[in-house]
Amino acid sequence: MILQVEGVSKRFGGLQALSDVTFDLPERQILGLIGPNGAGKTTLFNVINGVYKPEEGRVLFRGEDVTGRRTYDLAHMGLARTHQIVRPLNELSVRENVMVGACFGREDHGLKTAGEIADEVLRFVGLGSRAGQLAGSLNVGQKKRLELARALAAQPFLLLLDEVLAGLNPSEIAQMVETVRAIRDQGVTIIMIEHVMHAVMNVSDRMIVLDYGKQIAEGTPEEIANNPRVIEAYLGDPHLAERLMEET
Repeated sequence: MILQVEGVSKRFGGLQALSDVTFDLPERQILGLIGPNGAGKTTLFNVINGVYKPEEGRVLFRGEDVTGRRTYDLAHMGLARTHQIVRPLNELSVRENVMVGACFGREDHGLKTAGEIADEVLRFVGLGSRAGQLAGSLNVGQKKRLELARALAAQPFLLLLDEVLAGLNPSEIAQMVETVRAIRDQGVTIIMIEHVMHAVMNVSDRMIVLDYGKQIAEGTPEEIANNPRVIEAYLGDPHLAERLMEET
């Protein structure tokens, strides 16, 4: 298992943000993480990523207990993420943004190698022609791809994607889904938080559902789409399952 989350709980004052979340993630799988707004999805990412230390439980990454480990240490170990609100370095070029990921990722590359990695990753995500532009000049869809490229340049074993499809049009969503599949096919394990249900249902190997910080379901996309508790808490439509599984 590349990741093991064992009984993780996190509180903020009187708010129980996560309660006894437990799951294992095999290598080279895509795990979809869904649930209503405020369910604790990004908080769980922040615990895995070392932003928050849980009050209870632990996180094991590649067999090592990394609970509360600093985010930059985890980056060196091969864990990278994107953010729900994209955070480009606006005054740097697109290429320089991606070089940052290579310089501070798993291998601590120097500038020459980081530039070569940036060029390769930018071609992969479809931003090769934008390499010299200022990052702040990109549109929303392009910034999402830049955020993804910067994380990929860190050469992670595990990639956390926080709503990479949000704000994209249908064509951009389809392209991004294919990119996510291609990343998995290259051997990178992925957890993705997403609200675009037809997309996450079709790209995930397994899924976990959070509601009010509690893990209410885990299973294949088909099992999740037909789970009465998930339908009641989140999907809301008992006839949605078949449509979600058919859409691409």
